[in-house]
Amino acid sequence: MTPRLFKQVDVFTSTPYLGNPLAVVLDGSGLDDEAMQRFARWTNLSETTFLLPPADASADYRVRIFTPGGELPFAGHPTLGSCHAWLQAGGQPKSRDFIVQECQVGLVKVRREGPRLAFAAPPLRRSAPSPMLLPRVAAALGLKAHQILAVQQLDNGPVWLGLLLDSPDTVLQLNINHLALQALQVHIGVAAVYPAAEAAPLIARANREARAFGQTPLPTATLAQAPDLEVRAIVASTTVYEDPVTGSLNAGLAQWLMADGHMPERYLASQGLCLGRAGQVHLERDAQGQVWVGGDSVTCIDGQVMLGSN
Repeated sequence: MTPRLFKQVDVFTSTPYLGNPLAVVLDGSGLDDEAMQRFARWTNLSETTFLLPPADASADYRVRIFTPGGELPFAGHPTLGSCHAWLQAGGQPKSRDFIVQECQVGLVKVRREGPRLAFAAPPLRRSAPSPMLLPRVAAALGLKAHQILAVQQLDNGPVWLGLLLDSPDTVLQLNINHLALQALQVHIGVAAVYPAAEAAPLIARANREARAFGQTPLPTATLAQAPDLEVRAIVASTTVYEDPVTGSLNAGLAQWLMADGHMPERYLASQGLCLGRAGQVHLERDAQGQVWVGGDSVTCIDGQVMLGSN
């Protein structure tokens, strides 16, 4: 067992404990797959990452991303949180313009945007879902057909069934049958646009939802900037039913919704309200058509862990 530098980072928030937590082992050298998976199960977070020297000479570091159940080729909040931890630990990028992360989907660029970081959304493959699937998903979420405005299968490493719904209230008040979703084995991203007049009372509405789920209401100063889109990530898992704030989902949603004219080229997404979180995701499409997914990160735990392979 070797002492290794470790950080636990909260991503998509500047306020500790209101975003999506990530465990980061800053030196994963010498750890085999089983040791990484075992530690990811022990942290019991949605993702745990291990930083390694890059295999590609153009990358600054390599990251492996594990859930409690297995390894992911890419994920958004681990990308931003790992980069935040690497920079905070003294990492020096090779380029003045970008940090380059190597992961299973390839090289991912990360740029600084003032106090926050943003990653370049990987290429998106999208398609129409099976017509047999949508009615079963709608029933499992307690949705009527008229509440679903658009639907798309989104694949940027993780695969999401994206649903654009008629209102943020519909998103926040889903009546979810998790057993039915587990049987379907589909991860679902739901979203709805905030009309300008509806964004102002967001905190009051979010706090009603928090109370309904038996959680502590958010402080009124938590969301200083009113969002343009409300998002939830419902996962087909026996251990985690909903992800607090999801970079890969927001990346796919932005590429789809911008391309089809549902959202402008720059907007702010809110996620996590029904879990007592206040995640904020900044989405932007640049002049070259690249979508960037940005957010703040804050370190909550800084120290060492004892890890070794069998």
